[in-house]
Amino acid sequence: MTAAPLAPRHLLLALAVVAIWGTNFVVIRVGLDRLPPFLFATLRFVFACFPALFFLRRPQVTWASLAAYGVLIGAVQFGLLYLAMQSEISPGLASLVVQVQVFFTIGLSVWISGERVRLFQLAALALAALGILIIALNTDGRTTPLGLGLVLTAAAGWAGGNIVAKQSKVTDLLPFVVWGSLFSVPPLAAMSLLFEGAPAIRAALAQADALTWAAVFWQSAGNTLFGYAAWGWLLSRYPAATVSPLALLIPVVGIGSSALFLGEPLPAWKLAAAGLVMAGLALGVLYPRWAARANLSPAA
Repeated sequence: MTAAPLAPRHLLLALAVVAIWGTNFVVIRVGLDRLPPFLFATLRFVFACFPALFFLRRPQVTWASLAAYGVLIGAVQFGLLYLAMQSEISPGLASLVVQVQVFFTIGLSVWISGERVRLFQLAALALAALGILIIALNTDGRTTPLGLGLVLTAAAGWAGGNIVAKQSKVTDLLPFVVWGSLFSVPPLAAMSLLFEGAPAIRAALAQADALTWAAVFWQSAGNTLFGYAAWGWLLSRYPAATVSPLALLIPVVGIGSSALFLGEPLPAWKLAAAGLVMAGLALGVLYPRWAARANLSPAA
């Protein structure tokens, strides 16, 4: 595997995935204007696994791993993210706050695998935590403490799914995501029936228009199937250190697209919080690469 930079056409592919994943928060907000959150999430994962699982061989991992991944990513990450975005947090901030899954993933790795926390990781966490604190101190009608808490819990679910995938030693992420989505559907459907009710489900489905279904299929086909297929393809051809830093652009696209398409305000405190969280993410992702080039110990 070469350490060369991305070829121009591959860079464009990576940026296309970043654009889809970043603008996805605007699409979620549009869908939530028409669908209850748990029903919306259920439909997302129904079409993420059907009919794709008939064309993708089940990955050689245990059913327990697929089930754990599906529940953590489906019910915890996206179920709670959609619930928060219904009325408790703005799309731009949601796209930013959920990225702290990076630090939850590190924490779970330390707890489960005994990995050692490095100084640069602590510094990165401190920067991101300061940014989250600024958001918490400036909650208003568009972003509430409940919404912030729900998105942080969603980020923890995402981190748990990352650990399950890592321990499964899965090499092709797309089939793993598709087959795992099969296990996302039952808990999300149960949550929809329990908290939203059959009458609300029937009414939402009866009133769903073309824009509603476009939002659903963007989630499943664009965000999940194309996104994971393209990202996995890039990771199979380039080192993770070449591809992964581009994911830092996702919250930038998320905040920018929310401001552009939804008119989300960008006061100074929000920009400061975004800068701190992004600085923490950048430090955590990019420092090992810089240290390797400078022949420094990444523990420093």
